[in-house]
Amino acid sequence: MKQKNTWHTYDEKQVQETEAFVKGYMTYLDEAKTERESVDVIVNMAEEKGYVELDRLMNDKNQVKAGDLVYAVHQNKMIVLVKVGSRPMSEGVNLLGAHMDSPRLDVKQNPLYESDGIAYLDTHYYGGIKKYQWVATPLALHGVVVKKDGTTVEVNIGENEDNPVLFVSDLLVHLAQEQMDKKASLFIKGEALDLVVGSRPEDSEQKEAVKARILQILRDYYEMEEEDFLSAELEIVPAGHAREAGLDRSMIMAYGQDDSSCVYTALHALFDCEQSERTCVCIFVDKEEIGSHGATGMRSKFFENVLAEVMELKEGYNELQFRRCMMNSNFLSADVSSCFDPMYSDSFEKKNVAYLGCGIVINKYTGSRGKSGANDANAEFLAKIRNIFAEKQVNFQTAEYGRVDLGGSGTISHILAGYGMNVVDCGVAVMNMHAPYEVTSKADIYETKRGYQAFLELAD
Repeated sequence: MKQKNTWHTYDEKQVQETEAFVKGYMTYLDEAKTERESVDVIVNMAEEKGYVELDRLMNDKNQVKAGDLVYAVHQNKMIVLVKVGSRPMSEGVNLLGAHMDSPRLDVKQNPLYESDGIAYLDTHYYGGIKKYQWVATPLALHGVVVKKDGTTVEVNIGENEDNPVLFVSDLLVHLAQEQMDKKASLFIKGEALDLVVGSRPEDSEQKEAVKARILQILRDYYEMEEEDFLSAELEIVPAGHAREAGLDRSMIMAYGQDDSSCVYTALHALFDCEQSERTCVCIFVDKEEIGSHGATGMRSKFFENVLAEVMELKEGYNELQFRRCMMNSNFLSADVSSCFDPMYSDSFEKKNVAYLGCGIVINKYTGSRGKSGANDANAEFLAKIRNIFAEKQVNFQTAEYGRVDLGGSGTISHILAGYGMNVVDCGVAVMNMHAPYEVTSKADIYETKRGYQAFLELAD
């Protein structure tokens, strides 16, 4: 039962394949730091592969047949891609589901203010973060501003080399004795995570002259007024590119690998999937980090509606047949797992934890304490996954998040399990999870893509 390091199993050809695949992945990480950006990139990639938007097929009253490629987008923050199979959908489909949102800071609706000569944007953190990790580091501003007339302006500041970066300030260590005596969860408060955006006043002597200059910059570059923040979605993420990590270049360090690592690998597994019997589906959603609620989260009915529309175009919709489709389906919840860190070994149980470089991770259950909130996969489905991974020579490992009673995690798996389908969590091991810069193994990225493809090619 000892974990096998994937690098020991690779020949030179497999190493080259891994490096080539990871190069594209790192580009994706740079281009898709938010849900909206992810959807844009995925749509472009899908259309290059021949995928056609579902609305177009419905408007033209076209039918779909085996081999057809379809996608549908909802509110620019959720996307479903379908590769139509030859067998009736009532026999079940193979589903991969991952989330595109990552922990970050969100700009509030009334954010801009000046205090003692410094201009700030007020923020509200999103998802589970260690607040102290977000101070004194270069940050970028991504998102959209939608004006009253419906005009949308895209914002991306801090990523290009000639862009300014933004930051959250921290107290100098010389005066930080009282701060450092506090618990780590308390010495940086949520309301202190405000973004520094300027310090130079407008040329006049008016009140709040620094804020006035910032507003003028927003007008000049984006034709934006202060009230336009009311209908904006602006996300603050770490500035900078994905980088190779380690002197041996064996790892990737980048923002958002929870869960971009699973999005990218699942997408390419679908692109490369060869089986044509069962319909294969990828679902990429928003809001997982805050409970999967909302119109673009996994709890919404959008993905269900898309499958119903595809069934109608392929073989005619029938409520009973659709329910059978959901019940008979297989689902891999494509989400990351914690990774053993020798510096914090007491937090893990070494026999049941994922290790960097040991392949795709199967989590039979997540949840916390007594498996609260978990989907606990059944043994028969796990045997099926083990078998297909062995048949395709996919390097895999099994794990749970950490030491019992210490904490836990949740995914979208339990939501899909509510339909009665086979479900298990399966993804990439991540070090520094939820930190501004997370770390993965190149080998694990490639093995996860191979594992997802093997799963999609299941014929039953």
